[in-house]
Parts: sequence; C-alpha cells; structure tokens
Amino acid sequence: MHIELTRDQTFIDCLSEKLTTNQPMADWHEFQRTYNMAQALLVPESHTLKVSEQIKHVNFLPHQLETAQTVLDDMNGRAILADEVGLGKTIEAGLILKEYILRGLVKKALIIVPASLVNQWASELHEKFFIRTTIARKKPIWSNEDIMITSIDLAKREPHRQEILAQHYDLLLIDEAHKLKNHQTKNYQFVQALSKKYCLLLTATPIQNKLTDVFNLVTLLRPGLLGNQRTFLKTFDRGSKELDAELKRLVQKVMVRNLRSETSLDWTKRHVQTVPISFTEQEYQFYHDLEQSCLQDFNTTKTLYLREFCSSREALYTSLIKEQSNQSKQLVQQLEGLPHHAKALKLVELIKTINEKCIVFTEYRATQVYLQWLLKEHGISSVPFRGGFKRGKKDWMKQLFKDHAQVLIATEAGGEGINLQFCHHLINYDLPWNPMRVEQRIGRIHRYGQQQDVHIYNFAIEQTIEDHVLKLLYQKIHLFERIIGQLDHILAKLDVDSIEDEINTIIGGSRSIGEIKIKMNNLAAVIDYMQQDQEEISEHDNRESS
Repeated sequence: MHIELTRDQTFIDCLSEKLTTNQPMADWHEFQRTYNMAQALLVPESHTLKVSEQIKHVNFLPHQLETAQTVLDDMNGRAILADEVGLGKTIEAGLILKEYILRGLVKKALIIVPASLVNQWASELHEKFFIRTTIARKKPIWSNEDIMITSIDLAKREPHRQEILAQHYDLLLIDEAHKLKNHQTKNYQFVQALSKKYCLLLTATPIQNKLTDVFNLVTLLRPGLLGNQRTFLKTFDRGSKELDAELKRLVQKVMVRNLRSETSLDWTKRHVQTVPISFTEQEYQFYHDLEQSCLQDFNTTKTLYLREFCSSREALYTSLIKEQSNQSKQLVQQLEGLPHHAKALKLVELIKTINEKCIVFTEYRATQVYLQWLLKEHGISSVPFRGGFKRGKKDWMKQLFKDHAQVLIATEAGGEGINLQFCHHLINYDLPWNPMRVEQRIGRIHRYGQQQDVHIYNFAIEQTIEDHVLKLLYQKIHLFERIIGQLDHILAKLDVDSIEDEINTIIGGSRSIGEIKIKMNNLAAVIDYMQQDQEEISEHDNRESS
C-alpha cells in the first residue's frame, strides 16, 4: 500500500528559527489552558460518573446512579430500564444520555415518546441535565446533528420514516416501550430497522401478557441473546424453578428493574378504599332489562353495554343509538327517562368531602363530558384530559389543573407518563379490566417526590358486572398488596394473554350471570394459589441466598 507523505516546511522553518534565536517554543498560559481543557474532556474511569460531578442541582438517588453505572459498564448502553412506576426511569435515561454526551460518545440521538409527553421530556432534559433538544414539528430536519424528540406516530409516517431510516443515531431512546411487544407491528419493525449504537427502552411493565413480550424487547437490543422465538418458547414456556432462574439470568444482561421495596426511599403510604354504590330501583330495573335484551347475539357486546351503563347514561346512549332495532329504540326511551346516574352523584358527594385536588379516571369520553357538566352544576371546577387533545392543549390542561381547577377528569391517556405529584387523591370512577393500567394510573401521583399519603377510591356498583370484576381483580387476588410483576409471570404460566381477554372469554362463553360468577371465582382461586406458591418460592430463595 502506497502512503503519500508531505513535508510541512512552514513548521520546520518556524522551529529552526526559534531554536536559532533561543525563543520559547510555546506560551505557557496557552499550554496550561489547553491542558486543562483536555483534562476536562478526558473519558472518566469506568467506575465514576462525570455527570454526578457536573449536575449539582439535582439530588440523584442511589438506585438511579447505580442503574446508570450498570448500563454504561455492563450493558454497553443497550438496556431495558424497567423500574416500577414512579422510581425515575426518565432520570436514569437522562443520566446515561448526559454521561455519553460528556464522554463525547453521543452527538446525534433520537428520543421517541408518546405524543402527550414530548414537551415534558424536553423540559426535564433541559431543566435537570442542561441537554438542549429539538422537538420534531411539522417539517423537522432529521439530518441535523441534534437530539430530536418525536412521537412514534410522526416518525413512522412518510416522508419522515425514510429520512429517519437513512440516519445513524449514536443513541435511540424509546419511552413506554411495552407498546413494541408485538414483533409483527409496523412500530416494532420501524424501531428494529433504525440504525443505532446505543439503545434504551423504558417501560414499567416489560411483561404485560406473555413471555414473548420480553423476548421481543430483548431482541431489539441484543438479537440472538434469547435465541429465536420458536426455541425460546419451547425452552421456557414449560416453566420450572431452574428455567425461571436461567431466563432471569439472561434477561438481567439487558434489563435493570428496581422495585419500591428494594430502594432506600421512605415512600408515602397508599390507602385504597372501595366505594360501593347502589343503583336506584329504576336504574336496577333498566340494568335488568338491558341484561335480558336480545340486542346482540354475543355476550361480549352485551357486556360492553352493561359496562357503559355502569359508567353513565350518556356512554350507553352513544352505543344504543347506533342500533336500528325496535328494542334498542325502546331502551333509548327508557334511558332518557332515568334520573342522574347514582355513581355520578356519589362522585360529587365524595369530591365535596375531599375538598382537595383529585384525579378522576373514566373509560368513556361521553362520561367525561357528562361529569364535567355535572361537577360544574355543583360548583366544582374541573378540566378534561384525553388522548384526542393536541400536545399543547394537554400541557395547558395540566397547568390549569395545577393552578386553578380542583378536578382533572381523565380518560386512559391520563394514565400514561404525566407527573402530578401535587395531587394525592385518585378516583377510579370506572375500573379497567387490565390491572397494569390501574398501576399506571396510580403512578401519576404515587411516585418519587410525593410528599403526602396517596388516597385511591375504587367505585363499583353493587350487583352488576362491575362489582363482580372488582371482587375478582382487586380483592380475591389482592392486586394492590402484591407486586404486579408476579401477576405477569403467573398469567404467562397459565397461558393467559391478559386478564381482560380472559374475563371477556368467560362472559362470552357463559349462559347466565351465575355461570359467569362461578368461572370468575375459579380463575381467582387459581391465580391466588399460584401467587402464594410463587411467594413461598421467593422466600425460600431469599433464605438460601442469605
């Protein structure tokens, strides 16, 4: 191989002149400044974090610093940050990103978060870590050497998709990464195709329904670590103490999960209260008529109607008016003659008793509109929060709630990502049939920085399908007293995709309310037994390790 050499005659002449005339080779002060700058830019030793020395205005917690160190030293910047809700995954991700920036290893990064959290991420990175970011607006320039924040919905649309795929990113960060659990979706395939050196996936629920969830997330970071999906399921789906331990060992190579119980934080208490509600005689009669109706052949559709009526007249009305049968028209007429909903009146009563800020979660937009009107009629200020709002409006609603309104009425979009530590009362007006969503809701207020005990109120109308599900999820399997991760593991062993799907299957295959109750009780008994068995195994392992 030929290497061309060139002679720097200017340097030689200058050096010769200085030697001949006995001049100093360089200015000492300039050399000292250059030396100090070089020292500041040196990559620190692997067992120290430079970011903790430079960021003095944030009190980082021990588990956050340990997580960042582990990801940097042992996982080569490719990790799932899976702390329980409220422990500071955003802080951990910021620590890692800032450290790589200080080391000169990250200049170009892409941060993909839910649309409602884009501004929050930009604000936190700037305020806590002095990291300047660019939010992708209508016409982003993806080729810039910059740290861009965007939503997955914008990023995967053309022409953005092709422009992003043409870039190479030093670091890719995905928030709410459990949404990538299905490898057949366009979102998953898009993220998989991105060119990235380091990659952080943030989720409080790495296993939502089954083992393939964690397999798909791990494969995004370290393809081949768990083999291919067929051999993975063949090996680990059988389940045993030895296999569980082996799977845990493999996953821990790319996942850090801190639990509240393992941190040194002095957590405020969580007080959970069930609020039983009775329909009026007129409402119970309508509920019975709806239950006995022949609007649909499938029980699952009828169950949806029953759930809607347990929420509000308005929620059911929006579904019934789409029906074209004589019976649906008759039910609509009955519905229009009903008084204010018993649950809604109970909500007004409770909020007046609380007399502090509180969040109200409902499953239905029609219920949200109705509740806002009803609260106004009783002199209670409230603001809505839902997925259909644009990014700026969501931020505005949060600010109005903090500064002016007593109540935030949220649909499920409010259970994702937003931080509301200034509030410590939460009302589950409608309980979801997915326990993971309940934990996400509570995590909005019961998180690091909360100074007050948190009060959670679960509404349920007695002698309805809502009441049956409450007793199954939140009493018989002791959801609030046990760790969500245990339930994930048990559902995977039972080959149950999700509690919500299993309940719908029970209802769809039952011919009476009595049969539904029996099957739900059986499911609860099996889950409860397996949870107790799992807890005994964990206690035995802890004794052996100590």
